[in-house]
Amino acid sequence: MERQNQSSSLTCENLPSFLSSFVDTFVDFSVSGLFLPQQQQIPQQPLQTHYPSPNRLVAIGDLHGDLEKSKQAFRLAGLIDGSDRWCGGSTTVVQIGDVLDRGGEELKILYFLEKLKREAVKSGGQLITLNGNHEIMNIEGDFRYVTKKALEEFDVWAYWYDIGNKMKSLCHGLEIPKNPFHGIPPSFHRVPEEFSHSIRARIAALRPDGPISRRFLANNLTVLVVGDSVFVHGGLLEKHVDYGLQRINDEVRDWINGSMGQRAPEYCRGRNAVVWLRKFSDEFAKNCDCSLLEHVLATIPGAKRMIMGHTIQEIGINGACDNRAIRIDVGMSKGCINGLPEVLEIDRNSGLRVLTSNPMYQNKNQYAQTKGGLGLLIPEHGPKQVEVKA
Repeated sequence: MERQNQSSSLTCENLPSFLSSFVDTFVDFSVSGLFLPQQQQIPQQPLQTHYPSPNRLVAIGDLHGDLEKSKQAFRLAGLIDGSDRWCGGSTTVVQIGDVLDRGGEELKILYFLEKLKREAVKSGGQLITLNGNHEIMNIEGDFRYVTKKALEEFDVWAYWYDIGNKMKSLCHGLEIPKNPFHGIPPSFHRVPEEFSHSIRARIAALRPDGPISRRFLANNLTVLVVGDSVFVHGGLLEKHVDYGLQRINDEVRDWINGSMGQRAPEYCRGRNAVVWLRKFSDEFAKNCDCSLLEHVLATIPGAKRMIMGHTIQEIGINGACDNRAIRIDVGMSKGCINGLPEVLEIDRNSGLRVLTSNPMYQNKNQYAQTKGGLGLLIPEHGPKQVEVKA
């Protein structure tokens, strides 16, 4: 009886601070218990598609559910310290998408990136995240590349989210929390019963207007221009530019927020979609459509290069088409090829270079350096060694 009285004494004023204190005391970013519901909806800021050229720009490729490799990539670029706090100063960082799938720490990475975004702003820097094809797939309910460990992570999220909602329902005067499982069937054809709740939790969290998709993915960009660099997960065609880069970003956000139905916009679906395109990502330069790339870049004022993820580059970050196509997905996740982390750095004064953890390049002076460029050209019949910083 005494416990009931204590619970019912929660008010609209003290519940948010109670929940915040509970989270701070009980969990950290490596514990799934953090996944309580947001106390209040954060007002959405207008999406910004174009940014001026910063003094230092870092691009990080696909992360795919591997938290430790994600942290290694950020450390490699001098962006976080030994306690995983932002130490990158005024650096602008772009993460090219595909946080989801193939690994089991997707939610942990999403919270990790959110934390870094807040810390970066306080130091005059910024972390910009993009949607990849795997974010789009999961929002649509396509879970082909989900791991068992990832399902377990969403199971834990659902448990804590439900507790948070029950706690909020005790507060008189607050709106009754929305049931995130509303409309989701209790079981699925050909899905073993043991996984049904996990699948339901993932659908609830990631579908349009889901708690996780709205909080973490809706404000991702799908296309980004920073100075003379265009960032996109798969690639851009002329029709995408003609449609409007800002329009694409706004519409994808509206879709994720639940105002445009269940299916993603057409330019996010199919082999020629902005998150699926591979015309500029082939292993061999002769197979890349360089004339098409040149034409597309010419339609974006000031653009010199397109930086893409999506297609794993087993030789590491590299460039094709006279370094107009830069490919930065090195498959670092253990769920991909367990590649060694590499990041792309663009310095206003010294240009482009690759930062790598690959011990092959410890003696970098033995490798070729391309004057005035990235030193990452992929020749017609195979890779060429590149200038790197180990």
